[in-house]
Amino acid sequence: MEVFRTLDATQPLIVAESVWQYTHHVLAGLTTHQGPILTVANWSGQWPGLVGMLNLNGSLTKANVTYSSLWSQDFTDEFFARGLQEWLTTGTITQDDSHVTDLGSVQLPAEEEHLGRGFARQLKRDKAIMGVFDEGCMGMYNAIIPDELLHPTGLFKERLSQSALYAAMLTVPDIEARQVLDWLLAKGMKFNWGTDGVTELTEAQTLEQCKMYIAALRLADTFGCATIGIQYQQGLKDLTPASDLVEGLLNNQDRPSVYSAEGKELYAGQALPHFNEVDECAGLDALLTYQLWQKLGLPGETTLHDLRWGEHFTGPGIDAFVWVFLISGAAPPAHFVGGYAGASSERQPPMYFRLGGGSLKGISRPGAIVWSRVYVMDGKLHCDLGVGEAVTLPEAETQRRWQETTPQWPIMNATLKGVTRDQMMARHKANHIQVVYAADEASAQRACRIKAAAMAELGIEVHFCGQVEVAKVTLATYSGTAN
Repeated sequence: MEVFRTLDATQPLIVAESVWQYTHHVLAGLTTHQGPILTVANWSGQWPGLVGMLNLNGSLTKANVTYSSLWSQDFTDEFFARGLQEWLTTGTITQDDSHVTDLGSVQLPAEEEHLGRGFARQLKRDKAIMGVFDEGCMGMYNAIIPDELLHPTGLFKERLSQSALYAAMLTVPDIEARQVLDWLLAKGMKFNWGTDGVTELTEAQTLEQCKMYIAALRLADTFGCATIGIQYQQGLKDLTPASDLVEGLLNNQDRPSVYSAEGKELYAGQALPHFNEVDECAGLDALLTYQLWQKLGLPGETTLHDLRWGEHFTGPGIDAFVWVFLISGAAPPAHFVGGYAGASSERQPPMYFRLGGGSLKGISRPGAIVWSRVYVMDGKLHCDLGVGEAVTLPEAETQRRWQETTPQWPIMNATLKGVTRDQMMARHKANHIQVVYAADEASAQRACRIKAAAMAELGIEVHFCGQVEVAKVTLATYSGTAN
């Protein structure tokens, strides 16, 4: 705010991003800036300006602030130079959105629309509680859904305090935490323990995370939550090890059993969808996806990732732009090659996680995926939907990508069907992207369309991105339900 007080609000303004930033530190000044705004990011995995810019863009979109965006690896390519010249000349940049198709301009198969809308009507009728352990993680304004937009979907917030989670952890006996850890070890999960808690993961840190896992399930049950989100940054990070191992376990159907004080198993045989960094847009998406996929007979484990970075890769069976999806927590072992046996827990970087704690790390298995993002624009909820594929890269390439980003975190190497790098960057309204597996491409296409119908029934404006197989219609031939 002090910086913006010194600026001429009518002048063109460039916001250059080379790292993650807390959006609310700049959003206040940008909401009242009258001149053209350009957000720019460096195309780098090591220095995640891309993630920071996407969060800022989503927040500006929600705040109804007009802006343009550009990104580049070295700022000499034609795409960047042409875009910058256009912005300097006109104050805006025209981006390619030819990959976007609004749901209202297509006709879904009647059986799929019936399934999706019927599922959503039941969700709205039954209603569900979203447990929010402190809102606004790291200033992510775009991740907060206003209550008046959330309630029509059938979801309602139970605003919980992370202090309650910490207090509940203090009541968990050591023996119960040990039972959770023993279960994970029996599954073949690896923990890269050391002895120096300042820089290494220790067994004691992992056991504290096991207590958090138990406490989170008990609190969720107490308040009747169907999904929860833990902020961790800020507040909880000064009290306990990281929440990331907890988040990944909660998102997995096969997980250590937890019981109430009365001896009832909590959420028996089910995941408790967790939205990382208390991103409520992801929480709405995760709950709907998990329950809908189960109705469709598909594995419902889902997670968000950071849209972190990517490069074109040419190798065995692949000649495409391959994204690096990466997140500190929430990725379920069901997504990994080898499941729990392919998972490891490594100490979170001390810069951000002073008290340590481990991640739930793995390489996402190959397979068809449906990706999505719920966001707020023009005072309404919107959802972008598409299909893609998690791909297997050579081990050396995956390791290189990890070293270029954050090697402690779970990774998904993914291609997005019919969406270029620049189309994705220009369109996406968040640093996060939601992913879920399907059995094959045909089932991914079908599930994507059914999910679109469900989202629309909840009152969300739906947009297909890329090569989703839908039938275009004209006003003369369209006779379906208005979306």
